[in-house]
Amino acid sequence: MAEGFLRHFAGDKAEIYSAGIETHGVNPKAIATMAEIGIDIANHTSNNVNEYTAVDFDYVITVCDNAQESCPYFPTKAQKFHYNFPDPAKAIGTEEEIKAEFAKVREMIKTYCADFVMHNFSGKSISSADPVNCL
Repeated sequence: MAEGFLRHFAGDKAEIYSAGIETHGVNPKAIATMAEIGIDIANHTSNNVNEYTAVDFDYVITVCDNAQESCPYFPTKAQKFHYNFPDPAKAIGTEEEIKAEFAKVREMIKTYCADFVMHNFSGKSISSADPVNCL
């Protein structure tokens, strides 16, 4: 969901990558939750963070404590940011309760990503030949 929001808010100002410490596909409930607000992440992929160790990132954002603790060192000037969002895939309860948890976390991620883009990309030129790289 964070990749979808960062792409949405940053537009051409940044090149967004997304990866995890494990790969297991994009959660269908996350796809449906984002589609509810008009953001299509159906074609996003589940990549392993080790695929990107050669990319010179400007920013690395971890979205859960497990990722922050396990995220490899990137030998770049990358600024690291961290926010521990609840994992809606671990929600239990009825379908409606799980759907509500996905929506709640979606809104938390939306707020975080909008704020991140506003504070970090607002001075960047949209026509820049070198967009910001963000993982």
